[in-house]
Amino acid sequence: MNTFGRNIRLTTFGESHGPAMGGVLDGFPSLVKIDFDKVKEDLARRAPGRRAFTSPRKEPDEVEFLSGFNADGVTLGTPIGFIIRNRDQRSGDYAGYQGRFRPNHADYTYYKKYGINEFAGGGRASARETVSWVVGGALCRQWLAAKGIEVKAHFIETNSVEEAAAAGDSTGGIVEGIITGLPVGVGEPVFGKLHSRLAAAMMGINAAKGFEYGDGFSAASALGSECQDIMMPDAEHPGEYTFTSNHSGGIQGGISNGMPINFKVYFKPTPTLMREMKSFDTEGNTVTIPPKGRHDPCVAMRGVAVVEAMALLTVADLMRYL
Repeated sequence: MNTFGRNIRLTTFGESHGPAMGGVLDGFPSLVKIDFDKVKEDLARRAPGRRAFTSPRKEPDEVEFLSGFNADGVTLGTPIGFIIRNRDQRSGDYAGYQGRFRPNHADYTYYKKYGINEFAGGGRASARETVSWVVGGALCRQWLAAKGIEVKAHFIETNSVEEAAAAGDSTGGIVEGIITGLPVGVGEPVFGKLHSRLAAAMMGINAAKGFEYGDGFSAASALGSECQDIMMPDAEHPGEYTFTSNHSGGIQGGISNGMPINFKVYFKPTPTLMREMKSFDTEGNTVTIPPKGRHDPCVAMRGVAVVEAMALLTVADLMRYL
């Protein structure tokens, strides 16, 4: 399954160490003027090698749009095709992994499913895949901004990334997001609830292990009297209502209630460690996994741009025909 969305659909292609990553965004509305410099800004936030404690892989992440725009950068309503060429793929860095299953990676499951050991960067299991998601999200961001809808996220450090990196280890982290400006009524019960669509989008991100919105996991140990969102008339919009609190995270019955949508995504530690690890190979032999390769000590740091992209794609998909 390489397609995300129903009304606005992003289909992606490419492998981590192939010639390019890319995608086709279909169903995007026409007559949207796109600022391509802003697309570059979103890509730069996800790109490796731009700041400390991220993968040293040097990728310019320059997107080439192949279709879907006129000469003035206005969308045509036709499929938007694009590619991002891989410039710094070094498969030799992964030579010591050939035929070996790296602990907590997708090597074993992909091998059992497809019969191929894609040792160089993990192929499509690599987080390199998310670069295409950010392109799609960046386009949706500009369409939604014209409707007053914004998506922002930030990184929450759970352990010292610097200390983990210095020890050849890795750490997990949290990305907290917020969606503002969403009108009342977004979400499609029963099986297209806003929070279930967001959860599916976030749990599709590499290394994501948990999702919550509103009070989230803490609600399980709370009393009902502690979680009430009391309604009150909206002074700025006669006949409408707002709420004195937001325990619901802006969603009730799977439908947006006009309050901000606040959520968190929990990321596991990067499974690649800069220390030897024991495992098995495709022949069933015990092997040692060498401490090689390029990786992020904490994937959640660059995951901020990816979380935003997936939230933008989800909201745009639900808003397309409202």
